[in-house]
Amino acid sequence: MSKYHYSELEKQINKVLAYNSEKASDICTIDLARTDKNIKESELLLASLGYRIPEKVSKVDKKHKPVLVVKSWESLCVEAEKAISGEVALEDLFTESELKENRAELKKINDEFKFIYKLDKYDISICAVAALVGALIDIVLVGIPQKGYDGIKGGTLSNYIRDYFEKQYPDEDMQKLANSKISKVPYDAQDNRNTTINVEGLSAYYHRIVSLGHDPLLGFVFGVLDILNGTMTTIDKNGKFVSQLMENYADRTEIDIVKALIKQINHLKSDINTSMGLPAPLMSLFNLLQLGSIGEYEQTIADIVQGMYAEGYDFIHFCSMSVPVMITELIIRIGYSLKRIKEGYSVKESIPFSGNNNKHPKLGTMLFIGHAGCSAINAGKVYFTKNPMAINYPQWIAFAKYSYTELRWGLIQKPAIKKAYIDGRINEELDDVFKSIDESFDSLSEDYIVVFE
Repeated sequence: MSKYHYSELEKQINKVLAYNSEKASDICTIDLARTDKNIKESELLLASLGYRIPEKVSKVDKKHKPVLVVKSWESLCVEAEKAISGEVALEDLFTESELKENRAELKKINDEFKFIYKLDKYDISICAVAALVGALIDIVLVGIPQKGYDGIKGGTLSNYIRDYFEKQYPDEDMQKLANSKISKVPYDAQDNRNTTINVEGLSAYYHRIVSLGHDPLLGFVFGVLDILNGTMTTIDKNGKFVSQLMENYADRTEIDIVKALIKQINHLKSDINTSMGLPAPLMSLFNLLQLGSIGEYEQTIADIVQGMYAEGYDFIHFCSMSVPVMITELIIRIGYSLKRIKEGYSVKESIPFSGNNNKHPKLGTMLFIGHAGCSAINAGKVYFTKNPMAINYPQWIAFAKYSYTELRWGLIQKPAIKKAYIDGRINEELDDVFKSIDESFDSLSEDYIVVFE
């Protein structure tokens, strides 16, 4: 009983192969070397007796060539069916030594495929260096934001980026913009005086993390829709989703989507350097996570994130935290590119813009390992400081992204690519076999009239 499942066509092929194998084994094998030796001895004997040996054997008369009938596949199947009963397993057609050779060849092909995607010590070193450099920048230069009398301060890099934003968006200019009609939006209510449905947590301090329009990412969907519809869409501090018409802010709407988009950009711009600032991208969605009982005060995840925002974990700090993530990414991609060039690949083939494992073997796995290392170190930082403000949000987003792509690669894409690779290698060898068969048949059929059934 074979351990493989064969299709109907494969069953027919196996039976025809078995039938012809049996027929071939019945044919007496001729020892050509011994036959040639006997012929030469006979020629010498005849020559010594005075017989004249013809120099050349006369060619077959082209007008009277014998007929060679090539049976059709259907005929071969019928013959094989009559001669062999039951199913035939392909492995039964090989000897034990041949099966052993086949397994060894398959192992060799599998090892070749594994080698393409297996990380060597240099690949691992690139990942390790990238993770350590990224984590070091996060710990030393980004630091943990702290709110004081002179504003929010963190590490050297974090302070530099915050100062850069202040220079690019001066407070005086932003005040003018905030008071201008071109930045006034219907979702900017700072308390419940102008709402018809009460929104828990809606205040001057927390209205931006409650209102989806203030999210630097979601705002370009919900914020623009609110401007067009004259509404305010919120997820309050208890995780309740509310979208309500803001009748008192009817003059802040737009009917043109382009104008609504411009107004949305202007409003986000006017809020970026305020004392509370904009929340980090998608931070508002954490209001839905009314889960957990964390710490001395048994807070939920939503409570902790709201507290982080109040302490200065805002969009500018998100930008600061993104720097070590980008540096980790750059080190891995540049290291991968230089290594590929050294291995003999062209510059075009080595440009690591895509993390597609099929186009750039190993790169996706290296990015996953590098960001996994950074995330592990950041988890240690949070554990030892006991401070959620130490969480590198962009780093965990990157880790989640590459975890998903690596999981999809390992479970779905890699098996399919491996099968295609092995099938391709086997088909290459089959092509050589078929070519050899065609050449042998052409040579054999030169002196015959070939008739196909």
